[in-house]
Amino acid sequence: MDFISIVLIAVALSMDSFSVSLTKGFTQKNMKTSQIMYYGLFFGVFHLFFPIIGYFAGVTITEFVTSLAPWIAFILLLIVGLNMIRESLENEDEEFVDEFSFKELTLLALATSIDAFAIGVSFALLDTNIFVPAIITSVTVFLISVSGILLGKKLGDYFGDKFLILGGVVLILIGLKTLLGF
Repeated sequence: MDFISIVLIAVALSMDSFSVSLTKGFTQKNMKTSQIMYYGLFFGVFHLFFPIIGYFAGVTITEFVTSLAPWIAFILLLIVGLNMIRESLENEDEEFVDEFSFKELTLLALATSIDAFAIGVSFALLDTNIFVPAIITSVTVFLISVSGILLGKKLGDYFGDKFLILGGVVLILIGLKTLLGF
């Protein structure tokens, strides 16, 4: 597979991470630089290992994982999205600050990287080395995720606190998109 194709796959795989990062930028007002880097690192590392795991799993479990992956991603994103909406509605009179959580970050990284597993399987079927594409994908996802948070912070500062509800809805819609295969 040529370099341009690998980069395009990496960018496509990073879109869910970008959307989630944008949402977190909207909702986490006082996010520290280290926390922004954690998002980039978690999303990037998950996108490094999931294609490699998919590659080595190959076709043996493809049917099983492929059929469950949309449901897993949907459920994880639904839980996080509904939680964001619930917390926003509970704190309507107060200013809500979305707190940084490694648990939530891990769930989001898992939910957004499941499709990278299928890409790894595809590379196995094409008999293409997975390591260079996995590294390119990981770096791309890292950069795009960090950019999403920074952009989200700028937009969140401009538009105010109601982005938490919007962020929850966006996560649920990403989950539905994954489930329905759009």
